[in-house]
Amino acid sequence: MGLVAIGTLLTLTGCDLPQVSAEERLFLPLQIELLDVATLPAQTFADTPVGGLSALTYDRQRDVFYALSDDRGRLAPPRFYTLAMATDFSTPESPKIADIAVQAITTLKDQAGNEYPSDRLDPEGMVLSPRQTVFISSEGVPATQTPPTLNEYDLATGQLKTEFRLPARFLPTVPTEEEPEPAAQGIRDNLGFEALTLGPTSSAGAFEPFRLFMATESALAQDFDPDPANPLTNRFLHYLIGPQQSTFISEYAYPLSLEPLGTVVNGLTELVAIDQGGHFLALERVLGIRGFVIKLFQLATGGATDISTLPALPSSDNINPIQKQLLLDFTTLEVPVAAIDNLEGMTLGPPLPDGSASLWLISDNNFSDDQSTQVWLFRLAIG
Repeated sequence: MGLVAIGTLLTLTGCDLPQVSAEERLFLPLQIELLDVATLPAQTFADTPVGGLSALTYDRQRDVFYALSDDRGRLAPPRFYTLAMATDFSTPESPKIADIAVQAITTLKDQAGNEYPSDRLDPEGMVLSPRQTVFISSEGVPATQTPPTLNEYDLATGQLKTEFRLPARFLPTVPTEEEPEPAAQGIRDNLGFEALTLGPTSSAGAFEPFRLFMATESALAQDFDPDPANPLTNRFLHYLIGPQQSTFISEYAYPLSLEPLGTVVNGLTELVAIDQGGHFLALERVLGIRGFVIKLFQLATGGATDISTLPALPSSDNINPIQKQLLLDFTTLEVPVAAIDNLEGMTLGPPLPDGSASLWLISDNNFSDDQSTQVWLFRLAIG
């Protein structure tokens, strides 16, 4: 079933209605299959190191991908790359990645057209919009007291078009003379806005509204629970982006999986919207004593409590969080666990020959000689 059909469910009536569990009614019957894994060789392009690729988005019109580097401007100005990723369909039932090539680079610029200086952006999430722009989230840079941002940039020039206002609860507290040790609030260091996606936009034109969803990698400072026996709660934001005005719609609690013993980093790294009914894919990544542990979940947001009026989350159980269902634990794949790298970017790509959707993931090599930039190709189908 094709990409558009991902969000289409059969309507059954009368005696044809099957007996299904509550969970089956809540989630889509998704199936996922690993097709191939390839590596983008270490290289430079336009005098910049190609690496730190933390987000991936697909351009259907041009049949290319855009990959965002999370370089804070320390090795080169903040930027994203255009990638051509050819697929070998010689065996239609088992497509492979034939080639990955860097075609172009786009440098991000402020509204005056100037490149950002070092440590002003920490770009982590990116998604292509139907109005020839890219939305990019920055985690912020505490060292320079630069707050997190959600920005919209021109696709062709990389110039800033819009900087969206974030609710105050996401902004880190800054010490002042009057309050040298303020109460902890907002994004925690390197755990800010990592995941970003758009609702399906197949029929949306440049002048029609569309939905944008963004989530934190981990809990805000005021929501943080220091007890390692308790899972943390992220925040999941919903915007309606219009041609003249954009609106913050709602916010939900995202239950992050409990981090295993020996964890160094644990967080939600990417989202992909798969229909207009509130279903998403969520990519979670753990780095610990066993290396990288990657899990892919299906989300159902219907019935989740709007927490946008809560500056801090209560410890009571009167909040309905987003519901999660494990779709894939990467340790079950027929690849060595040591071969799984720091997967952070994810996007739906072009349809496969059988009409199912292609799902592409990319890893952030942290500009390390000990890591690589991996590209993973999956088949995603419903039924």
